[in-house]
Amino acid sequence: MLRYIHDRITVHPDLCGGKPTIRGKRLTVQTVLEFLAAGDKPEEILEDYDFLELADIEACQHFALKTALEALHHRVYLPAAA
Repeated sequence: MLRYIHDRITVHPDLCGGKPTIRGKRLTVQTVLEFLAAGDKPEEILEDYDFLELADIEACQHFALKTALEALHHRVYLPAAA
């Protein structure tokens, strides 16, 4: 069953190993974020993936920010210095 975890981000256990994808397509949020981190501009990504919309890329960025902020609320335990 396809489940929306954001307005454009979906998860399905049989699609891309259950990783978050864009609107049920075989393109993961992680892949889009890796393109952006590598310096690709949104316009370049849109040219390579004709089914994508700018709002999809923005949703990936929003999802990443929300996920990072949630992670910051957890305590980080570091090993004791030797």
